Amino acid sequence: MAISASWARGALGVLGLLALTACATRGPVHPVAATRVVSPPVVAPKPEPTPPPAAAAPVPQPPPAPVPATQPQLRYANLFARIRAGFQLPDPDKPVIAEEARWYANHPQFLQRAFGRADMYLYYIVTQLQARHMPLELALLPVIESAFQPFAYSWARAAGIWQFTSGTGRVFGLKQDWWYDGRRDVVASTQAALNYLQQLHDQLGGHWLLAIAAYNCGVVNVQRAIRYNEAHGRPTDFWHLLLPRQTELYVPQLLAMARLVQDPAHYGLSFSPIPDQPYFTQVPTNGQINLEVAARLAGISSDEIYQLNPAFHRWATDPTGPFYLLLPVDSAPVFAQNLVALTADERMGVDRYVVRHGDTVYSVARRFRTSTDLLRRLNTLPGGRLVVGEQIEVPATAYHLPQNVLVAARQADHSRWRSHFRFRVVRVHQGDTLWAIAQRHGISVRRLAQMNGLSLHHTVLQPGERLRLYADGRVGRFARPAFRVVSVRPGDSLWSIAVRNHVSVHALARANGLRPGQVLRPGERLRIEPAMAAVRYAPSRARRLLAGVARSVHRVIYTVRSGDTLWQIAQHFQVRVAQILSWNEMKLRQPILAGQKLMILADSGG
Repeated sequence: MAISASWARGALGVLGLLALTACATRGPVHPVAATRVVSPPVVAPKPEPTPPPAAAAPVPQPPPAPVPATQPQLRYANLFARIRAGFQLPDPDKPVIAEEARWYANHPQFLQRAFGRADMYLYYIVTQLQARHMPLELALLPVIESAFQPFAYSWARAAGIWQFTSGTGRVFGLKQDWWYDGRRDVVASTQAALNYLQQLHDQLGGHWLLAIAAYNCGVVNVQRAIRYNEAHGRPTDFWHLLLPRQTELYVPQLLAMARLVQDPAHYGLSFSPIPDQPYFTQVPTNGQINLEVAARLAGISSDEIYQLNPAFHRWATDPTGPFYLLLPVDSAPVFAQNLVALTADERMGVDRYVVRHGDTVYSVARRFRTSTDLLRRLNTLPGGRLVVGEQIEVPATAYHLPQNVLVAARQADHSRWRSHFRFRVVRVHQGDTLWAIAQRHGISVRRLAQMNGLSLHHTVLQPGERLRLYADGRVGRFARPAFRVVSVRPGDSLWSIAVRNHVSVHALARANGLRPGQVLRPGERLRIEPAMAAVRYAPSRARRLLAGVARSVHRVIYTVRSGDTLWQIAQHFQVRVAQILSWNEMKLRQPILAGQKLMILADSGG
C-alpha cells in the first residue's frame, strides 16, 4: 500500500493558519429560560465583524441571489421588532385564529425550538421579503411548514424549511441530484418560495390570504373553490371558500403565529431577541470541497456547517455546483484566507492509493473504512475491476456525517431509486409490523424499510398507512398519474361514492380533507387518487353486500312516502334492511321521514 503524505503536510499548514486566526470564534449564546419563555440561542455580535474579501465574488449559480452584505437603513431593537413593523395581513376576529394562537401559547417548547433554529436563517428571509415589499408575516411561514428544521421531510416527500416537493422545486429552479438538494438550500429555497408566493398572489387577484392557501393546497384547488362560490352567489374571500381541512387551518395558523409575535406578553410568552444583523454570508468555494475540511478552515463544527448548508447531504459539495457555502459572518474571512493555501487533494481530504494485485473496489473501500459508492464517485468508476498499478483517490480519514445528514442522504437515494422501479401498494392493518408485512410478501425487513425510507428499528406503523413494494425489473421513469374528479349527485354520500369507485370512505375523506360522516352538497367535486384505486379495497361490509351483484346493480334514489317503513322499501327493491342502512349510513332504529331521499343499489333485472 502506497499512500502519499500530502494530506499530513497540508494539515500542519492549515493548523498553523488556524492558530494565527484563532481570534475569529463564535460569540456566546443566551441561556434558555426555565419557564414559559421562548428563548432561541442568540449569537452575540462581534464589536467589529470583518467583512468578506472584496474580491471573493460568488461564482454565478442560478437560482440563488447574492446575500446582501449591507444592513437596512432603519435600525430596530431586534429582528422581532423589525418583523412587527412590516406586518400587512388583515387580522380578523375569527375563533379559529384564537384557537390556534392558544395552542401555540400552550406549547412554548415548540416555539422555543422553532425560533432557536430560526436564529440562523430569519434575518436573510426578512431582508428578502422587505426588498420585494412583501408582508413580513410570510417570514413566519417556515414555522408552520417545518418549524425551521432545514432537514425536515414530510409524508408527501416535501423537503426543507419551505417544504418544496420535488416537482415544484424543479419548476422554480431548485437543482436536485445525488450530492445536492436545492429544496434544503436556505438561500435558493427562500428565493424560490418568495417567487412562488408572489406568482400565486398575482394569479389570485392580489389577495395574500388566497396566495398563502394556494401555497398549501395548490392554486387549482383555490381557483376551483372560487368558481364554485361565484356560481352560487357566495363571497370568494378565503373565509368563505370550501378548501381542504388542512388548508382551512393553515392560514389561521400563520395569522395566529403573527399574533404571538405581535404581542407575546398577552399570551404569557417572552421571546429572547434575535439580533437584527446577518448570521451568515455567502462565500465562494471555486470548486468542490470536503465539508469537514471546510468546517476546519472556517473554525466551526461539522454540525454547524451542515446546519447552514443542509442542501449538501454528502461528505463534500456538488462537483457541478453551486460553488459557494454559507458561513457565519465572522468566519468567512478566516475561511477565505485558509482556502487558498490548500492543494486540490487537501481540499477534498483525499490521499492516493496504488492498486495492487487482488484489489477490488469492495476490498479497498473496506480497508479505508468507506463505502464502495463513495469510492466509485471519487474516481468515476461506474463499474468493472480496478487496474493493477493505477492510482486512485481514497479518503484520508473516515467520514462521520451527522445523523440528520445521513437521513437526508438515504431519502435522496430512496427517491432516486424509487422513481426507476415499478411498485404496488399494500395497506397496514391493525397490529402489523415491518417484519410481518415483509414475511407476508416474501422480502427482507431491511429491503422493505429501504423501499419506504423507514428506520429499521424505530418505526411504528399506523393502521391504514400504505407501504410500497417495488418489483425487481427496471422500467422507465414514472409520470405521476393525474387524479380523477367526480361530481356529487343528489342523494350521494361519501359511502356511496366510495363504493362506486372501489375505495374506502376514510381514504376518500382524507384525500378531500373531509370527515367520514360529512354531508355532501350536490355539484361538489371530489378527487379520486390513483393510489386509492390501486389498493382496491372497499369497506368489508360493502364487499359482502355487493358480492355477486356488483356488475348487475343500478343506483336508485327513492323518495320516502308517508307510511313507508324500511322493511317495505326493502321488500319492494328485493334487498335487505341492513343493506339500506349501510348504503345510507343509518343506524338500526333511526326513523325515516316522508320526503327523505334514500340511495338503493337495486338489481338491474328487478
